[in-house]
Amino acid sequence: MDEQVELPEPLGPVGLVGSVVVGAAMGAAEVVPGFSGGTVALVAGIYERLIANVRQGARMLSLLLRGRFDAAWRALLAMQWLFLVALLVGMGTTIALVAGVLGRFIEQRPVEASAVFLGLVLGAAVVAAGQRRAPAAWHWLIVFGVAALTFLGLGVSSGTIETPSLLLLFVGVAVAVCAWILPGVSGAFLLLLVGLYPAVLAAVDQRDLAAIVVMALGALVGLAAFSTLLHWLLERAHDVVLAAMLGLMLGSTRVLWPWPSTDGMGDPALGLPEVGTAPLAIALVCGAFAAVWVVGLVADQLGTRSRAPVA
Repeated sequence: MDEQVELPEPLGPVGLVGSVVVGAAMGAAEVVPGFSGGTVALVAGIYERLIANVRQGARMLSLLLRGRFDAAWRALLAMQWLFLVALLVGMGTTIALVAGVLGRFIEQRPVEASAVFLGLVLGAAVVAAGQRRAPAAWHWLIVFGVAALTFLGLGVSSGTIETPSLLLLFVGVAVAVCAWILPGVSGAFLLLLVGLYPAVLAAVDQRDLAAIVVMALGALVGLAAFSTLLHWLLERAHDVVLAAMLGLMLGSTRVLWPWPSTDGMGDPALGLPEVGTAPLAIALVCGAFAAVWVVGLVADQLGTRSRAPVA
C-alpha cells in the first residue's frame, strides 16, 4: 500500500456546504434498516471522493504500523480534511438532533417511513445508473443477478448468537462496517442477519471494554481492507462495480416493503398491501423518488459530483 492515492480536486465553498448536507443525510440513513450512508454518498456524487479519502487513511495506517512515521504524517496531511470534517459535522448534527425523532417516526408510522425510504432507494438506483461511464446492455444481467441474490439472501437469518467470541465479533464488525461505504444493505442489518446485532448492542450498553476495543479494531481493519479492494475494483471495472451496487440497492428494497407480514420496518418477511394505507404509501414512494432524482440533478449543477477515476 505504498503507492500514492490520487485524490480528486478539492471542493470549493459551495461544495463544502453541500457536503455538510450530504453528511446530515448519511447520518439519518444510518438509523434506517436497509438504507446505507453509501447510497446517499452515491446519489450526491461524493462517493468516489469518499472512497479515495478512506483509501488514503488506510494507507496512512499501513505506513504508521510499519514505523514509517514521516510518510504516515505526509499521508495524513494529504487527506481532504475540510471535506471529511464537513461530512462528520453533518452526520453528527443529524444523529444528535434528528435520529431520535426519525426513530420514533419509524416505530410509530412504519408504513409511511418504509414508503419514503423505498422511494429514496429506488430514486438512488436511477441516479446511480446514470453514472455509468460506458453503458452496456449486459450490465443489466449483473444488476438483476445481484438484486435477486440480495433479495433472497435477506430472507435468510442465522438466528441470534448469544455469547459470540471476541474473534467472531471482530470478523462480524469488520464485514458490517463495509456497508458504511457500500450502497445497499446497512451495517446494522448485516449484523442482524448474522445474529450479532444484540451482542454488539449489549457490549456497547454494558461498556464491555474488551469487546469494544476488538470491535473498533475490526471496524478499522474492515474499512481499510475494503476501501483498498473497492478502490482497486473501481479503477479497473467501474461500470461493473456500479452495476453490482445497483443490484444491492434494488435487492435491499425487500426490507423496505411497507407491509411486512410480522414485525415493523426492516422485517424481510413480506406481506400483502393494506387497502387503507396503500394510496398514501404509493404517493410517498413517488414523492421520495422524485426528490432524489432532483437532488441528483442539483449535485451535477453544483459540481459536487466527481467523475474522475479513483486512482
